[in-house]
Amino acid sequence: MLRVCLGFFLVGIALAAVAKKDRVIDQTLSNKTPGSPDYDHEAFVGAEEAEKFKELSPEESKRRLGIIADNIDKDKDGKITEKELEDWIVFTQSRYIREDADKQFGTHDKDQDGKIHWDEYKEVTYGFLNDNEVEEEQEGFSYKQMMARDERRWKKADTDGDNACNVEEFRAFLHPEEYDHMKEVVTKETLEDIDKDKDGFVDLKEYIGDMYTPDSGEEEPEWVATERKQFAEYRDKNKDGKMDIDEVRAWILPEDYNHAQAEAKHLIYESDDDKDGELNKEEILNHHDKFVGSQATDWGEALNRHDEF
Repeated sequence: MLRVCLGFFLVGIALAAVAKKDRVIDQTLSNKTPGSPDYDHEAFVGAEEAEKFKELSPEESKRRLGIIADNIDKDKDGKITEKELEDWIVFTQSRYIREDADKQFGTHDKDQDGKIHWDEYKEVTYGFLNDNEVEEEQEGFSYKQMMARDERRWKKADTDGDNACNVEEFRAFLHPEEYDHMKEVVTKETLEDIDKDKDGFVDLKEYIGDMYTPDSGEEEPEWVATERKQFAEYRDKNKDGKMDIDEVRAWILPEDYNHAQAEAKHLIYESDDDKDGELNKEEILNHHDKFVGSQATDWGEALNRHDEF
């Protein structure tokens, strides 16, 4: 679901939470190229299930997909509308967030009181470091700074101010891009990461440098020129040569684009043989390669939980 990660794999569970807190840049449904088969599959089923479906025969994939198609059709009229498809994608995406947070919650809640206190989280995540390692800074990376940033995000997620996170607050801590009250801290984190000269803005050099560092003698790819144009025409809205915090927010958390809706439109466009603007089960099975490995084909879990939906 994110393009630029802050996590570093060091040891076991201690790093799971660090690695999970990703930087958000226009969060999509998959980190694969939008419009590609892999993107469709992961947007529709998730990365893990997409990998599992690669091992199935076409016959078995179609059988399972047919069962899921029946469950996506909420009103049981034999048609899957764009809204039903969009709702399913949103449901499966949010289920991943719930399950990921709930899994980590059990690891961090050491005293099993239904809350994770800041000291509990800090011990699990950073307890393996000694004082010298916390203070050390290597190639611009500092655990001390990361811990301070975690605490700032923690306080924002802790809506009742008791210095502890219940399950829902912990979900907001791990997946802040999904919660309106967390968007401010997400924007600040992104700005801090990219703003190398620490002037409070992102200029064109910093914007491009965050995505592309040329090798010696390498010719600049065409997409870099496109991003320069994007920066000048769309990112830098007030045309002062840099992005302020409001412009960074508009970049990474666009309010005028719905990824789930766009994916639903795309799948219907690719699979709607009779061009009626909806999908039936036969059309989905005829184009099973568009759906196999997608969140809709998370068939076993969907069958067990479709009443939730």
